[in-house]
Amino acid sequence: MKKTFFLIFLALGSLFIQSQARDNAKNDIRRVEPLNWWTGMKTPLTIMVYGDNLADSEVLIQKQVGKRIRPTDGLILRGQHNAENPNYLFIDLYVREAGDYIINLKKGRKSTKFTYHIGERREGSAQRKSFTEADVIYLIMSDRFVDGDPSNNSTADTREKCNKESLDGRWGGDIQGIINSLDYISSLGATAIWPTPLLLDDEEAWSYHGYACSDYYHIDPRFGTNELYKEMVKKAHEKGLKIIMDMVPNHCGLAHWWINDLPYQNWIHQYPSFTQTNNTFSTNYDPCASQYDRNLNESGWFDSHMPDMNLDNHDLLHYFRLWAIWWIEEMDIDGLRVDTYPYNEKRPAANWCKAIRNEYPNINIVGECWTRPVSEVAYWQADHHNADGFNSNLPSVMNFPLEEAIRQALENDGSGWGNGLTRVYDAVAQDYQYANINNTLLFLGNHDMEHITDVVKDADLRRVRIASTLLATLHGTPQIFQGDEYGQRSADMNRGHSGLRQPLRSPEQWTKEQKELFDYQSALLHFRKEHKALQNGKLTHFMSRNNTYAYFRYNEEEAVFIFLNAAEEDRQIPVSHYKEILDQYGYSGTDIITGKQVELKDGMNISPLSTLVVQLNKH
Repeated sequence: MKKTFFLIFLALGSLFIQSQARDNAKNDIRRVEPLNWWTGMKTPLTIMVYGDNLADSEVLIQKQVGKRIRPTDGLILRGQHNAENPNYLFIDLYVREAGDYIINLKKGRKSTKFTYHIGERREGSAQRKSFTEADVIYLIMSDRFVDGDPSNNSTADTREKCNKESLDGRWGGDIQGIINSLDYISSLGATAIWPTPLLLDDEEAWSYHGYACSDYYHIDPRFGTNELYKEMVKKAHEKGLKIIMDMVPNHCGLAHWWINDLPYQNWIHQYPSFTQTNNTFSTNYDPCASQYDRNLNESGWFDSHMPDMNLDNHDLLHYFRLWAIWWIEEMDIDGLRVDTYPYNEKRPAANWCKAIRNEYPNINIVGECWTRPVSEVAYWQADHHNADGFNSNLPSVMNFPLEEAIRQALENDGSGWGNGLTRVYDAVAQDYQYANINNTLLFLGNHDMEHITDVVKDADLRRVRIASTLLATLHGTPQIFQGDEYGQRSADMNRGHSGLRQPLRSPEQWTKEQKELFDYQSALLHFRKEHKALQNGKLTHFMSRNNTYAYFRYNEEEAVFIFLNAAEEDRQIPVSHYKEILDQYGYSGTDIITGKQVELKDGMNISPLSTLVVQLNKH
């Protein structure tokens, strides 16, 4: 009898142990985000923990000191809450001191734990400087730039493999390629680098662009690692280059780890079948817009493989606040570029920007607001006097109207009323609508557009030189897309984006004309770095309808005179028209390209498709 009882006891005990083991296995923690945090941060820390059946777990916090685990008040539980999905738990924490903390989650007789690191915040981090109008940004299409490490072109843990034979495939550009190119970028005169997203994008196809994120906290292994990203930032800083991170809070990719097990049903916008955004930004400020159209603009999906995030979900919005701040703090980056900005729910997006700038008052954030006219772009810039009282808290916007005007000015011979460089004059005349014209992004093209050389008439690099002069000398922060510095062309403009995004060619592959274009732009940009008149000086321009354009950038100390001739014949420079400026700064100066002295006087000729940039000698 005793033997039978003992056997039954053993069997029950074995079943209990097996059951508890199964429960603990189910309770394994798979994700903890953000990955770590710091002392001295203003933003409240809430970590999202994902595992099996974590809802309603009791949270106990201890500190690891050497090999000992002790009670602590260095990391204090402020609160916790469940999601709709019991596999998620949100833990609110108050940070008092650095260290490694053991966070135990107990639920009945089940228990699991993880270690969470709190670091000391980098000294001066909150007051970090950012990119400004004094900078020149170099835009890199990351996969289509430079393959610095062929060993990571394909990896076992990502689905799409390298295929350089396909315009739509991955080509192997990576972080090591950016590191290897820092001297080249610096030699151009750029001072900041904006790589397209480097986070994991694990879609089965078309993953090279990186805009369908699969993991917000890890670099795609085909680009490198988090540690290599940090090294890139450090090496860039050593060479005087800033790093701008491209962020996409509007959408993720279908391959994101949370898609098959969402925290909330409204974590993303869901429909019975694929429903695309209507791309109608005007619904945000149109008093006559229907609620239906407004909802569709902000909640429709950007593409069939890009689920639209719902920033009206408070937990998601705070997740994105912490995400942005984590990358700035962890990697020591210098600014943000935000993709598809007007597709977001506008007030939560404004809250997101405000939270980031509350943590980093000097940080600059530039938003992609791809629309026209100027009034519609200006609406999205922080502190613009909008009729509806909306303030985006977004410091900078991309100047799409001026980009369009420059392209249209140079795509033909400029004949006809209102064509040619008159288009540029008219576009610049609208600059008054921006809250801060100097804090706008001025560009000729980007990874979503044809190269500027594709657009100008006859692919003439003299016209590209004119465009480049406008880029370097008008209001705003110039941004150059990789390859435009030497006149890169697209491989196949009929193939969409993938045909436009070509890898960087080495200088040994350039033609003589391409080398001259690079040298010209480099001279302009290096001059711009040293002269505040071209960074934030006043601008006065002069109308002409013979396909020329004249303007001055100036401040109390200096002036720069720019004259552009986009006509196909010689033009005379009407110097006497510019008396109001020249009488203050003088009629003689230095050609900043040739270094020769220039005397400005009526009757001067300027050759077809050419430029003149003169630093004036003030009396």
